[in-house]
Amino acid sequence: MRKKKLLSFVLCMTTAAMIFAGCSSKKNKDAKDTAKGKVYFLNFKPEIAEYYEDLMKKYTQETGVEAKVVTAADNQYDATLSVEMAKTDAPTIFTVNGYMGYDRWKDSCADLKDTKFYSLLNDKDQALVDGDGVYAIPLMEETYGIICNRQIFAAYFGLEERSTETGCDAIEDINNYDKLKAVVEDMQAHKEELAIDGVFSMPALNATSNWRFTNHLFNVPLNYEYHDAGLADKEEIQFSYAPQMKNIVDLYLDNSVDVRENSANGSVEDAMAEFATGKVAMVQNGTWAWGEQIHVDGSVVSAEDLYFMPIYTGIAGEEKQGLCTGTENYVCVNANASKDDIKASEDFLEWLYTSETGKSFVLAHYGIAPFDGIDNDKIADSNPLVKLALEDINNSDTNNVAWSLTTVPSQNWKDAFGADLLGYAQGSVEWDTVVNNAKQNWASEKAQAEQ
Repeated sequence: MRKKKLLSFVLCMTTAAMIFAGCSSKKNKDAKDTAKGKVYFLNFKPEIAEYYEDLMKKYTQETGVEAKVVTAADNQYDATLSVEMAKTDAPTIFTVNGYMGYDRWKDSCADLKDTKFYSLLNDKDQALVDGDGVYAIPLMEETYGIICNRQIFAAYFGLEERSTETGCDAIEDINNYDKLKAVVEDMQAHKEELAIDGVFSMPALNATSNWRFTNHLFNVPLNYEYHDAGLADKEEIQFSYAPQMKNIVDLYLDNSVDVRENSANGSVEDAMAEFATGKVAMVQNGTWAWGEQIHVDGSVVSAEDLYFMPIYTGIAGEEKQGLCTGTENYVCVNANASKDDIKASEDFLEWLYTSETGKSFVLAHYGIAPFDGIDNDKIADSNPLVKLALEDINNSDTNNVAWSLTTVPSQNWKDAFGADLLGYAQGSVEWDTVVNNAKQNWASEKAQAEQ
């Protein structure tokens, strides 16, 4: 379980307006003349690609430094990174998914321990270290769980014909899997009265969108297994909480907008659109979903409508379980870039968390930013999911679930797991096969990573 914690400028002074204007022009010219190096950021988060594009343009305007961003498609970051890093004009900034990602790319990771960017990190234990060096630093912390529409739940609990055997009279009463299942199944039975297409949005269990299952959902049983063993990683997993994962997978599949056989249909964006337009009551996703996927044109869901529920699966003691908070976005600077490009990239990362433009971007598009000088309360003011996440993090009565998903051995493992989950959803793969393949592939992938 995760413990709770959570430019300068030169003023040209003259006595004449004409001279002042000339000084200003010279400043801009000098900035471009003296700018060295360039920034090429390979972005992990496609949902904010257009905002990164705008950010890079503003950075070039403010500093005169050439800066660009390329965004990898969903579930394609590892493949895209491999291709881009092999090019002459390789990324100068990229991200790795925890120590597993770092182990693969450590020869390309510059030591950041003496940078201003690293000095701003308010919890140095969050960085990825190797010996005396610091090679990857989290860009943000994020939180995910089951996002709920309070209005639909209020309508359900107001139904005279709803079941009285759920043990719940309000959404806050749901604090374990048994209660969640009882409420969800009864809501599904009354979906016409509630004017919804299903309780849960579409699973979207295809190769480009299945990360909500292969990454985020799988993280819950994995984290409990690690907790039981007192470990942060394992060369082999027992998948000891596979029955509990099956519980929640079945609940999603049997109470969504479509039948299980159609589980490959759609995308995460489609699933979020169903939630935003009030067609479903619940969707599994995280803090990043507000600005780009919920608070959008056509949405009927307001900030006040949101409730953030932990992912209950039937694990003993889960009444105390909180949301899942952590990160898989550890940023690195390419050690094989030129000295000028390395310096330009380090300067960009510092600028991101210290300039007004950079901080505005962070406040609008990141989750919780663990850096000095960033007011996370302002992020919460603009993102109600972050506000709910901070309340959960600071709640001494709950235990947050850490992001153990960063120890998953490879994208290949996720792809195979996702294919098996889809097969299970569609009836062509038995659950035992899903579990056994996950265990065997984990062991073999971990062994390969050590070679």
